[in-house]
Amino acid sequence: VQLVESGGGLVQAGGSLRLSCAASGSILSINAMGWYRQAPGKQRELVARISSRGSTNYADSVKGRFTISRDNAKSTVYLQLNSLKPEDTAVYYCNVEFSSWPTYRTLEIWGQGTLVTVSS
Repeated sequence: VQLVESGGGLVQAGGSLRLSCAASGSILSINAMGWYRQAPGKQRELVARISSRGSTNYADSVKGRFTISRDNAKSTVYLQLNSLKPEDTAVYYCNVEFSSWPTYRTLEIWGQGTLVTVSS
């Protein structure tokens, strides 16, 4: 099972980006999907998470600016980043919890990370 992330880049403050993360491999079903970020010198933190039923939760710092969504048919999770601020600069990591095939184990996998840089 692997995750492929895309969509990071350099953007000016106030701008927007859309991150994508596609899962592939021996997956029976995908449970929760989420995005985390890690800024230089800081710990990795939760940005947003979406359950298999579509319930979402966000870090207070991104509420109203970021939107997480998923396309179950494509095994893909998205993060729309609007009204970006310099403090949003970080490496963004996708995280997926899934049931594996054919072992039926619940596992977790991380993406390779994609860099988002917001200039002031």
